[in-house]
This record gives sequence, C-alpha cells and structure tokens, in this order.
Amino acid sequence: MTIGPEMLCLAMIITAAILLLAGFPAAFTLAGTSMLFAFAGAALGVFEPALLAAFPQRIFSVMSNQVLIAVPLFIFMGAMLERSKIAADLLEDIARAMSAVPGGLAIAVSLVGMLLAASTGIAGATVVTMGLVSLPVMLRHGYGAPFACGSIAAAGTLGQIIPPSIVLVLLGDQLSAAYQNAQYSAGIAAPETVGVNDLFAGALLPGLMLVAFYILYQMIYARLGPAHAPPVSGSGGRDDDPGGGGYRRLAASAFAPLLLIVAVLGSILGGLASPGEAASVGALGALMLAGHRVSPSNGGLIRAGGGALVVVLVLAALFDLRMAGVDVTAADRVAQGIAVLACVLLAAGIWAAIRNTWRHIADDGVALLTGVGRSTMTISSMVFVIVIGASMFSLVFRGFNGDLYIERVLADLPGGTAGAVLLVMAVIFIMGFFLDFLEIMFIVVPVVAPVLLRMEVAPGELMSPVWLGVMIALNLQTSFLTPPFGFSLFYLRGVAPDEVRTLDIYKGVGPFVVLQLLGLAALWQWPQIATWLPVMLYGG
Repeated sequence: MTIGPEMLCLAMIITAAILLLAGFPAAFTLAGTSMLFAFAGAALGVFEPALLAAFPQRIFSVMSNQVLIAVPLFIFMGAMLERSKIAADLLEDIARAMSAVPGGLAIAVSLVGMLLAASTGIAGATVVTMGLVSLPVMLRHGYGAPFACGSIAAAGTLGQIIPPSIVLVLLGDQLSAAYQNAQYSAGIAAPETVGVNDLFAGALLPGLMLVAFYILYQMIYARLGPAHAPPVSGSGGRDDDPGGGGYRRLAASAFAPLLLIVAVLGSILGGLASPGEAASVGALGALMLAGHRVSPSNGGLIRAGGGALVVVLVLAALFDLRMAGVDVTAADRVAQGIAVLACVLLAAGIWAAIRNTWRHIADDGVALLTGVGRSTMTISSMVFVIVIGASMFSLVFRGFNGDLYIERVLADLPGGTAGAVLLVMAVIFIMGFFLDFLEIMFIVVPVVAPVLLRMEVAPGELMSPVWLGVMIALNLQTSFLTPPFGFSLFYLRGVAPDEVRTLDIYKGVGPFVVLQLLGLAALWQWPQIATWLPVMLYGG
C-alpha cells in the first residue's frame, strides 16, 4: 500500500493528540512530532526537506513581532495585581457590599471576575485568588459547594474573552495574516487588515453578555434555592454600616483597578496606543499600585508618579510630543516641556514602586517583585515555546498539503460556510475536554482559519475575521471549564477545602458551560454583537 502525504498528515495530528493526552509538554510534542513525520515524509518522497529551511525565519518572525510584545507585559500586570493582594482586597470589599443580597456572594464573584479579567487577562490567577479568598467564606455562610465552585471557576475564565486577553492577542496575530491571504486569494489587491485592537473591541460586548448570563443564572438560582445561596446578614453593606463605610472602602479599593482598566483598554479601543504600548502602561500602573499597596507610608512619590503618568497620557492624546517633529506649534513645545517634567516625576514614582515591591516579602517568603518576575518569565516562556513548536507543526502540515485537504473537506460539507464553521466549533469544543486552550489554538486555528476566512457568507462577502476570532475565543473559554481536564477545575481543586469534592466542582460548572454555549448560539445568531463596536470605533 502506498503511503501518501494525506495519510502522514492525518497520522501526525493523531500522534500529537495522543502524546498531548499522555501528558507530554505541548511545545516539544508539537515540534518533535512534526519533525519525526517530516523526516518520514522525506524518506518516502512525499515531503520536501527544503521547506524546513523556512523554520528559522518563522522563529525570527516571532521574535520581531510587535504584537506579541504585549503578552509578557500583560502577564506581568496580572501577576503583580494577584501577588500584591490588590485583587483579593477588591474581592473582599465587593463581597462585603453584596453579602446581604440573596446569592450576593456569587454575584460578587462574577463582578470581581469581570474586573480582574479586564485588568489582567490571566484566568489561572483569578481562579486561585477567588478560590482562596471567597470559597471558604461562601461555604461558611451556607452556600452549596457545587454552586459556589461553579461560580468561582466560571468567573475565573472570563479572562479568556474579556480584553485585554492573552488569547485575543495570540488570536489576533494569527488571524491577521490569514485574513490578508484570504483577501489576496479572492483577488482583492488592497486587503483590509485586522488586528488585536479589532478583536479587543469585538470581544468586549460578548464578554459582558456572558457576565450578564452568569449573574442572571445566580439570581434565579438564589430565588429558587435560597437554602444554597442565602443572604449574609450583618456582614457588610448598609445593614450594619449606616455611614456607608463599606461602600467607601469598596470605592477606594475599586478606583485604582478601574483607572488601570480605563487607561489600558481605553487607550487600545480609542486608537491612542498599540496593544504593546497599552500593555506597558498597564504593567507600570500595576507596579505602582502594588508598590503603594504594600507600603502606603512610602507612597508619596508613587502617587505623584501616577498623576504624572495620567498627565503624559492626556498630553499625548492632545498634542504632538515628538521632539523632532515638523510644523511644531508653540502649544506643542509647551506640552513637550510639561511632558518631560512629568516623565522625570514618573521615573521617580517607578523607582519608589520598585523599591517597595523589592523590599516587601510575600506570603511565600519571596520578595514581591522577584516572585512576579519569576511568574512572568515562567508563563511567558511557556507561551512562546508553544508558539515556536506550533510554528514547526503548521510548517510541516502545510508541507504535506494539509491545508488543501482541510479546505476540500470543509468546502464539501453540507451547509456550506455555516456547516464548516459549525464543524470547526464542534471540534474545538470537544478538544476542550482534553487539551489546554493554547494547545487547541496552535493546532486548530492555523489550520482552519485561512480556509474559513476564504469562504463567503454572501456573494462577494468574506467571513468577518472579528466574528470568527471572537467565536473561537468564546469557544476556547470552555476548555478551561469542561471536565475532566479543564484547567480552571484543576486550579480550584488545588485551593479548595478538603470537604469540597471533585464531583462538586464538576457538577457546579455544568450550568455555566451551558451558559457559554448559549453565548455562542447568540453570537452565531447575531454576529453584530461582535462586529458592531469595531465598526463604530474604526469604521469599515
């Protein structure tokens, strides 16, 4: 029997999936499997070894990719907010304010998950933080273990879809090239571009819709089963704090994270900064917030530096701050002088924040800044090694003409474009039961996205890359929740009290998985949920 390239291509995918399920590291599995099959294909005469010479160029493209610079910066921002206990303070204050409402603690968890998602973009840190802080409180006040665990695990995954999300950054990078190639294939000489900004804008409303689904379900559950989601009388809110002190504490703890969200997300959506630039602002803002939180008595310079940062951002939006610019007005020169002084003050604030976080010893006995640096390095290394391994996998896959086989299969499906999208979404959802979102993204998206984006949803109209990207991101979010291998479930199991059974966690996340599928269905039925805001902000 003759072994053709299509058989080797299929065998390569199956082998990689088996090795991933066996627990081998994703990056080395993807790279090693593809190299093994490349050599086998070359020996059989169905693979051109010269294609492997393109691999170093792919690595260089990853190294020089300006969009991917945002990944370690967003990771740093999330790790700093989590390890400095800013996230825990916010959770405690919102829970205290909402505790007198039936199901209020669960609603507080959803609200905090939304805020942390919009300020960190990291799901694991959110689940661990809320699992440590909120789960014991919910159980102590009579909340059912499945309901409490499901609320925490689901809220923790919001970092996958609400911008700034690492998933959206990586998806935006992959969809950009695929969309331009799709337009070239359709004969469009001047293709439009899609970037991370577009995906951030497109994912915002679906993410908020998902939060609304969560809260609506929690309110209905508390009404139908009050014994498992009781109000917590006498522990915060206006009942035991007539002066509103609890709400003042909430306003104080929420002000700085909300300001950080506005600075990061607002600058991206408003077109004032690229994702990398906004991520750097977020990283600095998180560093300064943490430095002030761990040592308020030494926070004078940090507060001044924070004000200087706001001044620089406002001046950058209103004036031309380029020193070597042409046709510079007198007002621009004045603004440049003020900006220079503000930058000096900002540098002093950053130095003070670094000093405070370097001196502060966290609960694990490691200096705060050191621990955040290690977490950032570990997570960033994991992401980029997987990116490189997946790049080798996709290179060999295309060397076997796998993209052509996929295109033919999807084109021959009943239902046309709709049938192809439904199949891809079903495959991603099923893979989410067994694989991590990064593994799914770098196996499936590079293979199917170029094909789907060349398909027409109407005569002469290509599929919207923003809609497709948000659909994939929302679907990938389920990989964090679906048993048996959802990472959110593992994170929560690791910090949950001994009386919480694994079965309780699995039972609790079931309704939230259904809610996410409803969110996908709504986005399928009304694509404008994802496409309206990018069109309003950027046109086209």
